[in-house]
Amino acid sequence: MDAPRYGWFGDDFTGATDTLATISERGLRAFLFLGVPDAARLSAAGPLDAVGIASATRSMGSSELRTAVEPAGNFFRALGVRLVHYKCCSTFDSAPEVGNLAVAIETLRPFVDHPTAVILGGQPSLGRYCAFSNLFAAAGDETHRLDRHPTMSRHPATPMGEADLRRHLATLGLESVEGIHYRSLDDGAHFIDRLASSEDEAVLLDALTQEHVSMAGAALRRIAENGSVLAVGASGVAEAFFEARQAQTVAATSNLEVSQVLAIAGSLSPTTREQVLTSRLYRRLRIDPVALIASSAYRDDVLADAMKILRTGDNLLLHTMSLDGPTPEAADTSLAVEGARLVGAILDQYPVRRMIAAGGDTSSHLAQALGIWGIGFAGRADKGVAMSRARSDRTDRDGMLLILKGGQMGEPDLLDRFAGSVDVEHLS
Repeated sequence: MDAPRYGWFGDDFTGATDTLATISERGLRAFLFLGVPDAARLSAAGPLDAVGIASATRSMGSSELRTAVEPAGNFFRALGVRLVHYKCCSTFDSAPEVGNLAVAIETLRPFVDHPTAVILGGQPSLGRYCAFSNLFAAAGDETHRLDRHPTMSRHPATPMGEADLRRHLATLGLESVEGIHYRSLDDGAHFIDRLASSEDEAVLLDALTQEHVSMAGAALRRIAENGSVLAVGASGVAEAFFEARQAQTVAATSNLEVSQVLAIAGSLSPTTREQVLTSRLYRRLRIDPVALIASSAYRDDVLADAMKILRTGDNLLLHTMSLDGPTPEAADTSLAVEGARLVGAILDQYPVRRMIAAGGDTSSHLAQALGIWGIGFAGRADKGVAMSRARSDRTDRDGMLLILKGGQMGEPDLLDRFAGSVDVEHLS
């Protein structure tokens, strides 16, 4: 088959599925693997214009991150991919010890031809704006500089205390980053020539408008004509590279059965909290995060309670947050790992065909625990929220309808809309 032009590596599963949706909505053939595929699984996915690999590198230390990323670089290189996209969170949150973006860039650099890594700083379609290398992010009706963002400045694992992405990347170890600001992007032909001939270690592109994203895409396509290139950023990179193909409104009702839903909310973000509080079509079951990690007897008790609820035919929503007071912040990924193990045990006893997970770490560990080897696009549930169809060697999990969403994504009624009906549409 023809080699896919585009390959993306997701540092968590929520973002990886959003990039899958972004590409698929443009009428292109895309598929997301949960690890580097062998020849048989690559063939089973059929002809592809874009191929993705989902991982959980956002929560990994540097050594583990390199071990996860290097095989993907080898795979993309052997496949002949022209644009290698390291898909990070739209808020670029990472730390020297956790999810280090500089380590990811340096690991992938040997597998591309162009010497300069292109970092797209914003995604306006998602409320992420980069101006003079400083990142701003929407939260509700307000837009905040990242170091003053109500969620990201206090993220439990990777708090963002610096909005200037050049300074942020320097603390991660990528000290030589040239900022190309939006005024230069407005001078289209000169900017494209400048980037195509660049020999800098990395360049960071502003993005205040979709026009800036389009200019970035034109430059990336120009570079890709002569060899492969590494790009870093959110799904705006896919929007940019495939800009000539406009997103389509695709009905999301075809072959999407209505059945019981199992949901787990591991995110502590205000957005997810509001979604949990707004939900009316679920029986809620709160999990004590400390006890879940520490006590196997407690896990058994939660499993028994979950079985009682599901066997009544009701939808079940597991959550770790206190709904009537402050929720303790989890300091590591242990909660996501144990939550995924709990969900796997629930599904072993009571298979459901529809699942939704809120939170990047929660979603990543859950997908890995379920024995899924790939994900295809099924529809768009909300802005930044994709519906996916799971592929698995287990018949009870093959074809499951999944939503793996970031903690900050989705409208307040998202959980209920997924449970009440699958008649959701793409949002342009």
